[in-house]
Amino acid sequence: MVGICSFGGYIPRYRMNRMVVFDAMGWLNPATIANGRGEKAVANFDEDAITLAVAAGADALCGFDRKLVDGVYFASTSLPFKERLNAGIIAAAMALNDHCRAADFTGGLKSSSTALLAALEACAAGNARNMAVVAAETRLGLPASQQEMIFGDAAAGFIVGQDNVVAEFKGSFSTTYDFVDHFRGPFAKFDRQWEDRWIRDLGFEFIIPDTIKGFMDKYSMTMDAFSKVIYPCHYGAERKSLNKKLGITAEMDQNNLLTEVGDSGAAQVLVMLSLALEEAKPGDNILVIGFGSGSDVLWFQATDKISEGKKGLGISGYLAHKQPLDKYGKYLVWRDIMPADLGPRAEEDIWTRWSWDWRSRKAIYGLWGNKCTECGTVTFPPQRVCVNPDCGAIDKVEPILLSDKTAKIFNYTADNLAASNDPPAIYGTLQFETGGRYPFDFTDCELGELAVGNEMEMSFRRRTYDPKRGISRYFWKAVPKKEVK
Repeated sequence: MVGICSFGGYIPRYRMNRMVVFDAMGWLNPATIANGRGEKAVANFDEDAITLAVAAGADALCGFDRKLVDGVYFASTSLPFKERLNAGIIAAAMALNDHCRAADFTGGLKSSSTALLAALEACAAGNARNMAVVAAETRLGLPASQQEMIFGDAAAGFIVGQDNVVAEFKGSFSTTYDFVDHFRGPFAKFDRQWEDRWIRDLGFEFIIPDTIKGFMDKYSMTMDAFSKVIYPCHYGAERKSLNKKLGITAEMDQNNLLTEVGDSGAAQVLVMLSLALEEAKPGDNILVIGFGSGSDVLWFQATDKISEGKKGLGISGYLAHKQPLDKYGKYLVWRDIMPADLGPRAEEDIWTRWSWDWRSRKAIYGLWGNKCTECGTVTFPPQRVCVNPDCGAIDKVEPILLSDKTAKIFNYTADNLAASNDPPAIYGTLQFETGGRYPFDFTDCELGELAVGNEMEMSFRRRTYDPKRGISRYFWKAVPKKEVK
């Protein structure tokens, strides 16, 4: 049996009410009021598709032995790097073995369903024990566009394999059409699309029914066999029309989270699938339909272990942990749409010394420290000599992972003079539960909610951005610990 063994997700902390966007830009395009209901998830200034994917992957890894994961597939159309393996960064941040497979799936909005299918087939063929599949998106729409109103940032993560399966993979069917609905050239910052009627009438009305028919014919099934049907269509009227045409009842139609998160592009079907699995019961059949340049249909059946699949916060947990973002200007600065004066300290030329980055990669990306085998003292960054003055052992260490450990605030401060896209910059020293102290930047928090002794957890973030070279640098930051309910 091959299928999903564990699942999770990630929704950024900040949510922007769509009327905040309309109040700022509706004067230019009053028609955007049609999409003014609800809110959209907005990634923080130090988040991108990679950091969102790491968070979702970490959520899926809760309670799972990462040593058993043989690789990671990453799906997104908003990859931070065009020529550097994005999935390689994610694999390092997830603390996977260096001897693993990693690949980026991109170029179309169904890349996530294709990545999931590829991972399942690799495990079914015996080429991997378990594979991680993560999908994340931070697409941008031009100010005053319908895309700006609709798009939201989100991520989902899955571990697939053959042991302790919570949702068995039963079959699939795919189509490929060079249907141009959304498109973006190599130097374009913002999504472009052809007219909505074209997307609705030919895209959704033809491609999805055509692919579903092929699937149903292949397996001699009908739509009423499924408890949940998942597909990404944000057009309300079109969704109702398709549901009627395909025989999808209101109970079967999985919430697409448009009013809570927004259209999360390539990540959306996997975000919806993760949420559907949280609510699934043993025996439930789930149909997943990826759409974009064709379509993938995947069939899963929940097993009697389905309740064991979610160990972390999951999509529902992150939906509950939110903070309003009521300043449209802050959103523009965070997404580098509008320039802002961050002071002379922001003008420093930050370039990466890649040889040093390579030598320190375990500490930087995985947050690996070391533990003295003589006295048990934990040190970060890793050192050859034990820092315990009563020990001082040399080269008597073993690696210890700190990214999945909680820590308490030892001290902290707020700095209004430091260059920051979200002043004041907050940072301080953390005392890890395993031992060891180190100073970290704090994020996703307000100064007033912090206190010495508060529990914090680690979050992989964009540490700096080099605008001259278009390069992001990553490290771990501290965020207030969230309770799993």
